[in-house]
Amino acid sequence: MKHRKSGRAATGAAVDSADWPADGGETGALIRAFDWSRTALGPKASWPQSLKTNVDTILRSPVAIVMLWGADGVMIYNDAYAVFAGARHPRLLGSRVLEGWPEVADFNRRVMEAALAGETLSFRDEPLVLYRNGPAEEVWLDLDYSPVCDDAGRPVGVLAIIVETTARVRADERLRIAQEAGRIGAFEWFPDTGVLEVSDEYRRIWGLNVDTPVTEALLVGLIDPELRERAGPARLADPATALDYTEYRITRPDTGEKRWLARRGEMIRTGGQVGRRFVGVAFDITERRAAEASLQELNATLEERVAREVEKRAAAEEALRQSHKMEAVGQLTGGIAHDFNNLLQGIVGALDLLGKRVGEGRTADIARFVDGAMDSARRAAALTHRLLAFSRRQPLDPRPLEINPLVASLEELLRRTMGEAIEIRLELLDDLWLTLCDPNQLETSLLNLAINARDAMPEGGVLTIESCNVHLDDAAAAAWREIAPGEYVCLSVSDTGVGMSAEVRGRAFDPFFTTKPIGQGTGLGLSMIYGFARQSEGYARLYSEVGAGTTFKLFLPRHRGEARPNTPERAADPPARAQAGEVVLVIEDEAVVRLLIVEVLLDLGYRALEAAEGPEGLAVLQSAERIDLLVTDIGLPGLGGRQVADAARAARPDLKILFMTGYAEEAAAAGGFLEPGMAMVTKPFAMETLAGKIRAMIEG
Repeated sequence: MKHRKSGRAATGAAVDSADWPADGGETGALIRAFDWSRTALGPKASWPQSLKTNVDTILRSPVAIVMLWGADGVMIYNDAYAVFAGARHPRLLGSRVLEGWPEVADFNRRVMEAALAGETLSFRDEPLVLYRNGPAEEVWLDLDYSPVCDDAGRPVGVLAIIVETTARVRADERLRIAQEAGRIGAFEWFPDTGVLEVSDEYRRIWGLNVDTPVTEALLVGLIDPELRERAGPARLADPATALDYTEYRITRPDTGEKRWLARRGEMIRTGGQVGRRFVGVAFDITERRAAEASLQELNATLEERVAREVEKRAAAEEALRQSHKMEAVGQLTGGIAHDFNNLLQGIVGALDLLGKRVGEGRTADIARFVDGAMDSARRAAALTHRLLAFSRRQPLDPRPLEINPLVASLEELLRRTMGEAIEIRLELLDDLWLTLCDPNQLETSLLNLAINARDAMPEGGVLTIESCNVHLDDAAAAAWREIAPGEYVCLSVSDTGVGMSAEVRGRAFDPFFTTKPIGQGTGLGLSMIYGFARQSEGYARLYSEVGAGTTFKLFLPRHRGEARPNTPERAADPPARAQAGEVVLVIEDEAVVRLLIVEVLLDLGYRALEAAEGPEGLAVLQSAERIDLLVTDIGLPGLGGRQVADAARAARPDLKILFMTGYAEEAAAAGGFLEPGMAMVTKPFAMETLAGKIRAMIEG
């Protein structure tokens, strides 16, 4: 049954979340590609805004943050946490926290219970044993947990900030061990007399001989100049000073090396608050200071190191993508080569028999062989155009177009193609905008999508073709990344078939990728459609789930103007003959092609000039020869056809130029390539078509 509909245009707000989050580094990319429907969170499209907002926040943070969502504690984290997780990344993403970290399950269970009850928790230098890289590893962590609320303000998750303090704790432990081993020097200072009494260990810490008399002046002289004013016991004579802790760097007189020392002590006072004796200890803290400096550098360069790690992983992903591309190209031997060999066999075989019959003088039935060769050649040309389409390099003929009449005109053909087991529904918006595209390519795209849908519904089903108007705002366009904001016409083709797995869906637009057996598909259908959409300044999107069917949406830019009818071209009349004296210059590097074109021109009464390369043709153009039309290949070696044309028009501003091309990157979609007085014909072409173009251009 055929249905019609009307209504308002869809907006950017309706765009699905396939490309969210838009950033977030390597972990953001994993979140985009992850199949969240396998978790308690469900598909991203169903996530509450509070969850998405928190994910965006943690992905922008350089500090390790993990969010545990829901009663299961499903884990979502950022690049810094991925570094902390070690070899357990990326398996932790989307896993339940109690299963992801089983060795600390009891600890995390208590944290989850407290945070989901609305409590906040903090731990400093919390010791844990983790197996993040295989063997058991003792670590110390600063941990801060806070509840995450849903849109209604109810706690539904936990936000955890992790700072690893293992290096500092171990340095402190080494210091403690050193102190317990006796490497602490005691001293006493008497303000009244200025006497300084020290132990032998105190002398050794400073690098002094045990027999060396120790004075305040001696010690101050060993301290770095910029730190001297905060050292020396004399400053402790101030009665306000009771407790003291000072750190300073010295140069040891025995080894000349720089060391960090710390002094801790207390002024012992009399009843009149006059300091009579300062008792303290000194100890070497060089290792601790080095560990702290290392930790500070670690924190300061965390973002940079994460970026480097992400860059390394991106390079690995690019290598994997390249491997997939090479695998796809390998399928060319099974698909494209199979089709081309069949077509070439038809051409070669027909020409072989044709030559044999002509040689024998048997010309009665040679038309059959000519028709066979031409049919194979046309099919080979169509296959070539499909290859060019997925590479976005085929020449297009964009026109202002009404899509609904074009779809309606294909309805009968679609019904015959689909068969009786498949119901076709057309849901076309009455006030659909115009678009600007190549109608022939759009027809081919629609037929390809319909055939794919038929193959996906072997037991029958429903094929729905829908049209609507869509406005993409800045946010929606940014999420898709490959399309500009603006107004688009959307043509949607949906089926109720078997659907696609995430792996197949991810490779659906790859060239030569097909799930069909060898010989039953080249894998260029969706690649061609995607290339056509992008070349038309539009976009293509695919939605599919196993068992839930597939929807393909083609977005084409809105055109503000009048439509041109898409009427089929009538059979061309025989080309008119040349007028007296008309001259055509042909520049073509392929000798056989040049020979055929010159023969056609001579048969029609033209005077034909020819050149095999650009400089040779340009020399003719810069001479005094009469030239009514230049016919040139675009892809000439060295000096290209467009360069020849530009140089020729400097001397002959009104020269008419017909370009020929078999590889039309420059001719893509009205990109300003053709100027007034220029036209283009795409190889392979019928000689009658070329002759008609030549006559039409000369006559203006």
